[in-house]
Formats: sequence, C-alpha cells, structure tokens
Amino acid sequence: MKGIRALLAAAVAMFALNVGAQPLPYGAPLSVDDAKKAAAAAVAEARKNNWNMAVSVVDPAGNLVYFERMDAVQYASIAISQDKARSAATFKRPTKSMYDELEKGGAGLRFLSLRGAVASEGGELIVKDGRIVGAIGLSGGSGAQDGQCARAGTAAIK
Repeated sequence: MKGIRALLAAAVAMFALNVGAQPLPYGAPLSVDDAKKAAAAAVAEARKNNWNMAVSVVDPAGNLVYFERMDAVQYASIAISQDKARSAATFKRPTKSMYDELEKGGAGLRFLSLRGAVASEGGELIVKDGRIVGAIGLSGGSGAQDGQCARAGTAAIK
C-alpha cells in the first residue's frame, strides 16, 4: 500500500510540475530577412571564437527557412544543425533541455523514443512578441559552443 501511495504521489507531483510550465504559443513564421539576421549573428559568434559551424533556421513547424555553412565545417553538421533547429521548434524547447532531462535518467529517458527529439545542445527557439516564430540550430563544435552560437543568433531577433 505504501508503494502505491508513493507512486501516486510521484505521478501527481510530475503532473503538477508540467502544468505550471506552459509552453509559449506559436506565432507567424519569421521572415527570411530575420532568419538571415539570426544566422549572421550566429556565424559572427563562431568566427569570433574560430569555430566552424553549420547554421539552420526553421519556421515554427520545423521547415527550413535559411541555411548557411562555414567552409571548413564537417559535412555531418549540415543535417545535424537542421535536426537541432527542427527539434527545438516542434518540441517548443531548447534542445539542451532534452539533453538535461535525458542525463537525469528515469522519466528523462523518454526522449530516446520520441521521433525527431535531439538531446544535444545547439537548438534554440526564436521568440518574437512572446510567440515562437522559428528556431535556430548549430552544429560543428562542442555542444556548449553550438549553444553559445545559437543563443547569439536568437539574441539578434527581438
């Protein structure tokens, strides 16, 4: 009986945590000009640090709006940057948050079975006027480097 109560209490606590954190609503897709502006800021951050990156910017549905890659980036980063951007947009969260949950184990392991979920830093939401208008994904460096450049890209859009 104690085990059932503990399990029920844990389920109620998880539900309560999820209810309090409502995701942002989707807005109209960002323009190509805004996508280019976000990518330019991300590339500038990469260049400043001598990192080679691939940059993908997607609309709220995860469709590619703009792509750019630096000359020396590994070819795998092309698809990875698109996957990170799409994952952030469609799951309404930065990809690092999925990595953090996965790292905890337990319920966080659910991300292993979710189609399109990328549990690696570098995918960030682009938010304008309190609405998700797209996402940016970077790949080519470490997760932290990808994330730093992605956040530079999102900061360019207000």
